[in-house]
Amino acid sequence: MRVVLDANLPVDFRKLLTGHQVDRVHDRGWSNLDNGALLTACPEEYDAFLTLDQSLRYQQNLRGRPIAVMILHARSNRLQDLSALVPAILAGLPTAPPGQVTLVGA
Repeated sequence: MRVVLDANLPVDFRKLLTGHQVDRVHDRGWSNLDNGALLTACPEEYDAFLTLDQSLRYQQNLRGRPIAVMILHARSNRLQDLSALVPAILAGLPTAPPGQVTLVGA
C-alpha cells in the first residue's frame, strides 16, 4: 500500500511500516496544508493517511474520499511509544476502508 504520514509523526516511523511505500507530508511539500486540503491532495497517490490528530475525525467529512485514515493513539509521538502500534497498523492497513477512520491504540 501507499501510505502518507502526517507531520506529527517522527521521520523514522516510516522505517517500521515494512512492506509499504511510505512518504511523509514533509517529503511532498504539504506541510503547510490544513487537514482538508491535505486529504484532498493525498488520494490520487496514496491509499492511507496516518496521523496522531485525534480531532481530525470530527473536523473533516471523510465520506466519499478514496483514502483510508488511521488515527493513532499513543502516549506521545516518540518512536518508542508508536512502535507498539506497528503490528496493529500493519494488520489493519489492508482492510482499512476508504472514506472512514480506523482508530489504532488505546
